[in-house]
Amino acid sequence: MTLRLAILVMTACGVVSDAILIAFYPQFFAMRYGVTDPIHVGAYVAAISIAVMLTLPLWARVARHVETMHLVVLTQGIAGLLGLASLGAETVAAYWAVTLLMFMTKSSYLLMFPYLMRVEPPDTHGATVGLLAVVVHLGGIFGAMAGGSLLQHLGPDACLLATAAGDFVQMALCIHLIRAGKIVGVLGADPPTSMTDARRPTLPRVLRLSALMLVFDFSAYLVRPFFSVYWEAATGIGSQTLTGLVFAIPGLMALLVLSMDRRARGDTASTALHLLLGTAGLMLQAAPWPPAMLIGRCLFGIALFRVSVRLDVTLFRVSTPHAYARDFSIANGFQNLGVLLSSFCAGVVVDRFGTAMPFLIAAAGLLLTATLNHRLFRIDRFRTPRHRPPTCRTEHVT
Repeated sequence: MTLRLAILVMTACGVVSDAILIAFYPQFFAMRYGVTDPIHVGAYVAAISIAVMLTLPLWARVARHVETMHLVVLTQGIAGLLGLASLGAETVAAYWAVTLLMFMTKSSYLLMFPYLMRVEPPDTHGATVGLLAVVVHLGGIFGAMAGGSLLQHLGPDACLLATAAGDFVQMALCIHLIRAGKIVGVLGADPPTSMTDARRPTLPRVLRLSALMLVFDFSAYLVRPFFSVYWEAATGIGSQTLTGLVFAIPGLMALLVLSMDRRARGDTASTALHLLLGTAGLMLQAAPWPPAMLIGRCLFGIALFRVSVRLDVTLFRVSTPHAYARDFSIANGFQNLGVLLSSFCAGVVVDRFGTAMPFLIAAAGLLLTATLNHRLFRIDRFRTPRHRPPTCRTEHVT
């Protein structure tokens, strides 16, 4: 197994582990603890975002002194143990405490993304990010379907066990790579540079791009916490397995789009056009008519994939190899802030205005993203690599 393939598999495991409950927290808390307050669900999802947002920059600092894969072995092992410990959480407060500690430790696996980009040549970054995005979306498909099926047939504890299993698989793959000597070391690969000098050239652009990511992620994630409740109420179908499949439609669209891009040799449409497509998809989903919701889900999925990939590729093109981890942690912090705000807002909006309103607010958010992109950044300028290949490459690893 090559380093690149192993990182893709570990990414899939991490995404599946995270996606098992993400669409079903309202049902999970109702079944396990009898909690049905939508504001509570929004607050919990927001707390997860805070945990990741606060700890990822700390792990990025640690990764300056410890190779990323060695760090992930330790943190994923601890996360798996905490996941098992959550089975014994008899109160909501105990569950919050244990699982938030779990998310704090497992957030380090996100450093695999800048690590992979650092050891990949820049001219493959677009393809690599696209492939990672598809893995993330497919992981979301499998995770949502598995989570719905496990919750419906085996109960909440089975979901917690499956989540912990994903963390242990990541740990095992890291151990295999280390023992097989397939890790590409990056510590000391760049000439010594002061932190101020390293950050100054990239920081202004990274901050503007991160602000754009915040608004986009707020809009994209606003509809997630209560989509399952909205779909089941609109259709009258209580099958959580089917709900998980519908929730995962954007992932299927990502796979379809990637296949189309490979045949057409890339995506030439503007970012603004993709954002308008996503806006239309969200507005269709706001109509409680199943055919319109399904069409809207497909359009939203295409736009979500296109814009997400373009934002991620742009981040690595405005950054420099030695600053990848730091700039990624900054951007991820803004993204998690967007998710955090969306989680709080989703609970309040649903409580006061119903489950359709988040789709309309999210549509307005995508229009705002298009406006900010035009005025602040114009990411379509960064369509070609800016940096020469770094010294370490994954093709050297067999």
